Amino acid sequence: MADGDVITRPYGAWTSPVTAQSLAEGAIGVADLRVADGRLFWLESRPAEGGRMVAMTLAEGDRVDQITPEGFNVRTRVHEYGGAAYAVVGDTLYFSNFPDQMLYAQPLAGGAPEALTLAGYRFADASAAPGDSLVAVREDHSDRGNVKNAIVRLWLVAGDIGDVLFAGSDFVAYPRVSVDGRRLAWMAWDHPNMPWDDTRLYVADLGADGLSNVQVVAGGVGESVMEPQWGADGALYFISDRSGFWNLYVLRDGAVRPLLAKDAEFAGPLWGLGQANYALMDGGRIVAGYGEGGREHLVVIDEASGAVREVAVPFGGWGGLKRLDARRVALVGGSGDQTAAVATVDIESGETVVIRRPSPASLDARYVARAQPISFPTSGGRTAHALYYPPTNGDFTAPASELPPLIVQAHGGPTGQASPSFSLANQFWTSRGFALVDVDYGGSSGYGRAYRQRLNGQWGVVDVEDVIAAVRFLTASGRADPKRVAIHGGSAGGFTVLAALSQSDVFAAGGDFYGVSDLEALARDTHKFESRYLDNLVGPYPAAKAVYEQRSPLNHLEGFKAPLIIFQGAEDPIVPPNQAHMILDALRQRQQPVAYVEYPGEGHGFRRAEHIIHAKQAELYFYGQVLGFTPADDLPEIRIENLPKR
Repeated sequence: MADGDVITRPYGAWTSPVTAQSLAEGAIGVADLRVADGRLFWLESRPAEGGRMVAMTLAEGDRVDQITPEGFNVRTRVHEYGGAAYAVVGDTLYFSNFPDQMLYAQPLAGGAPEALTLAGYRFADASAAPGDSLVAVREDHSDRGNVKNAIVRLWLVAGDIGDVLFAGSDFVAYPRVSVDGRRLAWMAWDHPNMPWDDTRLYVADLGADGLSNVQVVAGGVGESVMEPQWGADGALYFISDRSGFWNLYVLRDGAVRPLLAKDAEFAGPLWGLGQANYALMDGGRIVAGYGEGGREHLVVIDEASGAVREVAVPFGGWGGLKRLDARRVALVGGSGDQTAAVATVDIESGETVVIRRPSPASLDARYVARAQPISFPTSGGRTAHALYYPPTNGDFTAPASELPPLIVQAHGGPTGQASPSFSLANQFWTSRGFALVDVDYGGSSGYGRAYRQRLNGQWGVVDVEDVIAAVRFLTASGRADPKRVAIHGGSAGGFTVLAALSQSDVFAAGGDFYGVSDLEALARDTHKFESRYLDNLVGPYPAAKAVYEQRSPLNHLEGFKAPLIIFQGAEDPIVPPNQAHMILDALRQRQQPVAYVEYPGEGHGFRRAEHIIHAKQAELYFYGQVLGFTPADDLPEIRIENLPKR
């Protein structure tokens, strides 16, 4: 095709440069950025190597080196979602190895990793402590029927399982030693709360024999506190939503005060341990990020004067914010048209240097759909929010009389949040002629505590109302074909998919990725971290048994009219495969159109390149068959049971 030629072809049938193979390449994730002695470290995923995580570093001469040898996977299963799987202290990398969950020590100068801890214990969120030791979160699985979480001190000798420092709560996170080594801060919470509900911030004196003078200094009922950091002068910084939004505070001389009070979020829900949202700099300055007005802002706060200065950066979102030196911070940044990168930012000049962009996947600007923030009316006179992506492909246009098919995306959590950062997964659809709307239904993060709590007691109600309202808003404005609307989502988003399909006729197709079909079974079968999550989202079980039954899509099979494709990991510990099997068997019995794909060796989310590729191809093939278009791709056929012939 000559440059400038534009082909007219139906939506969904456009030829796209975003292949399922490039999607797998783009799945090389970057996580858990750390700085140790002025040196950068981070983790990268390896989809082509079974989805393992490896530790990386910026070595001398700006050379990027992989530290983790073959056969190891730097990933912890604490809370099952993991996070903060490694720490660098001195000349040693300490990391949790995914297959056995033991803690290993690996010399940075070279040498094989050596196991330090015993099997049956999981570790995360470690940091240096006095006396050649680490403090860390330990999750004790030696008795599988009674999993226990604690802050422990590890003495870094073979066979160690740690000395318990604090075990007075169901969950703990962020153990942080003060600069002088004399105090310890951490956060804790108890069932039925999650870390974005009601949490407590503790401090204690740290000595050779453990902790003394343990005090709660912030948090409690109606407040989520997180991410403590010690200043050089002994002040304690932390994030709290006591104002209704996660803002940054400091505790100094017994008094707590906000550093920058805004109706904006400086943090997100703590699904993965080690979230880093601000950095303490020299001269009483703090670098922090917050979301407001549909965009992210990076600011420098002068604590003494209260002055705030924004630093312009070429990223639409970021994480892992760390102090690198007196002038620079490091972060993992994502923009609207490029994959995530490890970068440094000079907070004085604004100079940004990309250190590493591990994903080779790229996309020319004429194929990139940019996120458009939208707000729309929903049930009860409320307003909900979303990001809308129009069909975008510079090589194609659709017939003038045709409206695009729409994919409604329901994020997980359900406390997740739609991100405007570049996503090849989203561009896969928009570059083929789909419109896509990523819905921040009530219960999502990013809009304050009250918005997040809209879903309390209303899961399966408010989220469904909001995804339907998004469809009606977009179809009424002529941005989508009301007869060709699909909905997909994973985990909690998968539950919303099933609930929406069982309660409405708005959707013509559904894609359920490891979603929940039976709330009662989930309450009985899931892991400790989320075992009481439904108390707030649905109601205490078994007291609210009737509500669980009423909200479970499995009990509303008569409502399913649209064809459904189900994807499931065979080893998912969070939403076990029985959730998929139950809805599959029930729909088969009713001769409802359904397709099912289960991937061996996969857990909660797909990490292996071959499965990432197949899942995307299968979903596209399914929508083509159901919505009535012929994809331009050469796709493997999948079996769709009970689908009427067109």
